[in-house]
Amino acid sequence: MRTERNLTRLDRVFARLDREPERPAHIDVPKMSRHRVVLFTATLAFYLAIVWAVVITSWLVRLDWQVMFFRPYQQWAGIHWFVDYYVVLGQRGPTAVMVSAWLGWRSWRQHTVRPLLTLGASLLLLNITVGAAKLGMGRLGPHYATVIGSNEMGLGGDIFPSGHTANAVVTWGILAYLASTPRARRWLSAASAVTSLGVGMSTVYLGTHWLSDVLLGWAAGLLILLALPWCEPFIARTETSLFDLRDRWRARRGSTLPAPVPVPVVLKPRPAPVEQTTPEPEPVSLTRAPRTPIHLAPGPHTARSERTPVTPVGSRRPQHPDRQPRGTAAQAARPLTGG
Repeated sequence: MRTERNLTRLDRVFARLDREPERPAHIDVPKMSRHRVVLFTATLAFYLAIVWAVVITSWLVRLDWQVMFFRPYQQWAGIHWFVDYYVVLGQRGPTAVMVSAWLGWRSWRQHTVRPLLTLGASLLLLNITVGAAKLGMGRLGPHYATVIGSNEMGLGGDIFPSGHTANAVVTWGILAYLASTPRARRWLSAASAVTSLGVGMSTVYLGTHWLSDVLLGWAAGLLILLALPWCEPFIARTETSLFDLRDRWRARRGSTLPAPVPVPVVLKPRPAPVEQTTPEPEPVSLTRAPRTPIHLAPGPHTARSERTPVTPVGSRRPQHPDRQPRGTAAQAARPLTGG
């Protein structure tokens, strides 16, 4: 009886590394549900409230100055080295490279470019919205503040909202957005939330951002993630266009290769046979003449019956006194009979 081998967890992990034979029939694409619309509206209201609280120099600005005078990087100087490395998780370049590598493998495995296109769309929205807000409000950072207690708005800065925080929310949150199962989506959502929260607090610890910058950065990144389902039709059309372009390029590449053209062969008429006036040569025998053995001396050789008998000069042994030549004793003993 044949039994199937139970796959271990390591076997299942390596099985998922292989490429699927074809594109999955159904890929879970998040829709803009009513629940998501409510979250988007609430986050947008929070975003506008933070901006308004900073513009009117409310209690939030006073809290910013209190945290700045507290100087966390001096209060907890022992973790400064760790925070310097951890804040890299919010930088645009390193995080984009790491997430692009993972989503590129996902695209190769599922025969689709949707993960990479979704990441590109989210980063494009992030650059446009956060960049426009930074340049429009022009707030200076804590290290460049001029007047104690002011909001430092409109002075040519680019600190509000926090780009590190918004980038951490979008870059790591896109993994949860593209998760294939609800369980993976929940775990990745929690991990990305903790990561982006730590990145925001790291910038406050280092003194590069106000606390209100971090709050607005969280809201800006979350708005982009919540608005991504509105971009799904554009992403789908872009993916279809890319596949069509790939098919046309393959077809054009195949048609540009020169097809082998058969070269016509010119047949010449066979010349008329010419009568032969010369005598035909004798047929050559294909049998080879027997070769002379190597051990024979050169020269004419005769048969054994035609050879002249040669009397030996004598034996090398000393002559025995009682020895008679061969045949002599027999002839003497044989009686002679008359004929």
